[in-house]
Amino acid sequence: MSADIKLEKLQESLQTRRFGKCIYFSRCVNSTNDWAKELASSGAEEGTVTVAQTQTAGRGRAGREWISPRGGLWFSIVLKPTKRAREASQLVFVASLVVAEVLQEKYGLKTETKWPNDVLVNDKKICGILTEMRTKEERVNFAIVGVGVNANFLVDEVLPASVKAVATSVEFELRKRIRLESLLRALLEKMENVYERYERAGFAPVLEEWKRYAGFLGRSVVVTDRNERLNGLALDVDVEGALILRLEDGTTRRIFVGDVALVSGVPD
Repeated sequence: MSADIKLEKLQESLQTRRFGKCIYFSRCVNSTNDWAKELASSGAEEGTVTVAQTQTAGRGRAGREWISPRGGLWFSIVLKPTKRAREASQLVFVASLVVAEVLQEKYGLKTETKWPNDVLVNDKKICGILTEMRTKEERVNFAIVGVGVNANFLVDEVLPASVKAVATSVEFELRKRIRLESLLRALLEKMENVYERYERAGFAPVLEEWKRYAGFLGRSVVVTDRNERLNGLALDVDVEGALILRLEDGTTRRIFVGDVALVSGVPD
């Protein structure tokens, strides 16, 4: 099976009202998020999607490099949520819930969400989400949700040594390749559905669904950022998207930025 995506097949069967009705495709771009931002700045409609076969400057959270070889699904979508700017970070939970559900329901993979922006299979990263936005005071002009799914490649063959230990792919887990257009179609259809529920009913229902996949909750973790390293028990994620951590001295902290690793697992 080809590692490439066939957009004509995707759009023939896409069952959405807005998402993916306008799709831009390139064999190689610096970043699908940057491309989507350019389009949104020029007036692109909500639901516009940018897809690339490869990215030369893909980004993860905190500006980290995101390796984007051929065979992965690298795409971004333009959103225009009716939320305050401080609430737009909730979109990362919308997107990671969508990916976790699709990979589990469609392909039978046992997925987990990891705060704040990853989807795991067998404790290894199979997808990362990057959200960016442009705001004016409290209003969101637009938000870009970038999704990177390790799909039709084997991590041992294409990813650098520093990433192999913590990453997996759909092909590795299933021992076969999948149709990328089928995966993208399922993600866009589910994304539109979950996003519209989020717009209508707010963040709380999405968060409750997301937490059903959050295998790290109730477990001992290490949370690191640029300034500190904290050990504790991951108690919850609250309605503002903050991780609630019970520290070893019995106190609790609300954490908005950081990387989570299970104490018994391999850190990012």
